[in-house]
Amino acid sequence: MSWSSVLNALMLFFGSIIIFYMIIVILTYAIMLLFAFTQLRKQYRLNKEDIEEDYIDAIYSKPVSIIVPAYNEEIGIVNNIHSLLSLRYPETEIVVVNDGSTDETQRTVIKHFQMKPIQKIVREQLSTEPILNIYQSQVHPNLLLVEKENGGKADALNAGINISKYPYFCSIDGDSILEEKSLLRVMKPIILSNEDVIASGGNIRIANGHDVQLGSVFQTNLSSNYLVIMQIVEYLRAFLMGRIALSKFNLVLIISGAFSVFSKKWVIEAGGYSKQTIGEDMEVVVKLHRMLKEKKLKKRIEFVSDPVCWTEAPESLAVLRNQRRRWHQGLIESLWKHKRMTFNPRYGAIGMVSFPYFWLIECLGPIIELGGYIYIIIAFFMGQIYYEIAILLLLLFVLYGAVFSIASILLEAWSMKTYPKSKDLFRLLVLSLSEMFWYKPLTLIWRMEGLIRFILGRQEWGQMKRQGLSKKGSVE
Repeated sequence: MSWSSVLNALMLFFGSIIIFYMIIVILTYAIMLLFAFTQLRKQYRLNKEDIEEDYIDAIYSKPVSIIVPAYNEEIGIVNNIHSLLSLRYPETEIVVVNDGSTDETQRTVIKHFQMKPIQKIVREQLSTEPILNIYQSQVHPNLLLVEKENGGKADALNAGINISKYPYFCSIDGDSILEEKSLLRVMKPIILSNEDVIASGGNIRIANGHDVQLGSVFQTNLSSNYLVIMQIVEYLRAFLMGRIALSKFNLVLIISGAFSVFSKKWVIEAGGYSKQTIGEDMEVVVKLHRMLKEKKLKKRIEFVSDPVCWTEAPESLAVLRNQRRRWHQGLIESLWKHKRMTFNPRYGAIGMVSFPYFWLIECLGPIIELGGYIYIIIAFFMGQIYYEIAILLLLLFVLYGAVFSIASILLEAWSMKTYPKSKDLFRLLVLSLSEMFWYKPLTLIWRMEGLIRFILGRQEWGQMKRQGLSKKGSVE
C-alpha cells in the first residue's frame, strides 16, 4: 500500500471521527437548549415578587455569612462591599478575607468602612494559613475584615468559613457585585427544599462597560471591547443552556465560585475547599457529590438562573488566556482526582452521565475541535472528496457555534432582559457569528495549554489585572 493510500485512509478515518463527535456534541446541546427553554418559560410565567413575599418568614430562619476572598482587589473591593451591604436579605454578616494582598486592599477597606481591630474566638474547623488580625466596621457592625497570610483563594475561603457564624455561607469574588435580590433568590431552593438542597449557584453576568456606582448597576451598556462581547456570548451559552439543563437532573459539577451558597456543615464534612487544585469551585462541588453518594444521602446541588452576579471580565488577550487555561486545568484536575466515579453506578447519574459528559465534551473537546480546524485547512489543500468532508465539518462548526450562541442570546433577551437596547442585542447577534473564525480557535488553543500544564504538573494561579467597574485604572 502506497503512502498516498495510507494518508487518504487516515484522512477519511479522522474526518469521520470528528464529524461523529460534532454530531454528538450538537445533539447534546440541542437537548440542553430544549430543557433550558422549558425551564425559563416556567419561570417567566411566575410572579417572583409574590413568591419572595410568601417565603420571607422562612428566610429569617436561614441567616447567611457572605465570604469575600480578596487578593489585590483595591480597585473593586469598595463597590463589592457596598453591593453586599445593600442586599435585601433579613440577616447577613460580611467577612472580607484579605489573603496577604500586596496592594492597598486592606487599607482601603479599613479607611472606607472605619474598621477597628477586635478580639474574636476562631473555631479552626478547617486548616488555614495563620490569621493575623480581625477588624470590625464601626458603621456596619455586620462587616468584618480578616487579615491573614497568603495561602490562595481556597485557603482564604476556608478561613472565612472558620470565622463565619451562620449555618450557610455565600462565596463571592472581590471584583463582583450582586443585585439587591440576588442572595434572596439564590437561597430560595435551599429554603423551599426543607434542606434537601445543600448548595446553589447563581447566574454570572459581565459588567464591563456598565454604569456602576456604590455597588449598584445603574445602567447596562454593552462594552465596546470585542473580546468582552465574545465573553458575554460565551457566558450566556454556558449558564443559560448547560447549567440549567444539568441542574434539572442534579448533575451540576460546577457552580461558579464568583457567586454560590453552601450549607456550611456539609462543606466542612467534605473537607472544605481544596488547596491542592486550582479549580477550587468545581472541586468542592465534586467532593460534595461524592460524599453524598457514598453516604447514600438524597441531597441536591442546584443552579438558579435569575439571581445575577455582575463581574469584571478580562479585556486583554494575555489575561484571558491565563484565565481560560487555568479554568481548563482546574477542570481536568478535579475529573482526574475523582476518576473512579466515571461510569461507576455507585455514584448514580453523576457517575454515569455527568462525569462522562464532562470528560467527553468539556475536557477532550479542545483536542477534537482543534483537530477539526486543522483538518479543514488540510482537506482544502488535498481536494477531491476531502472538500465535501471539510464543508460538512464547517457547517457543523457553524451549527455548533453560531446557532447555539444566537439561541442563548435570544433566550437572555426574552427571559432576563439584561440588554434591553435593540442595538446592543443586534451587536451581540452579529458578533456571535464571527466566534468560530477567531475567538473559538483561540480559546481551544488556551484550553489545550491547560491540558498540557496538567500533564506537566504545573500549577500557576496567575493574577488578573483589574480595570475597575466604576473607573478605569490598574492594579499595581
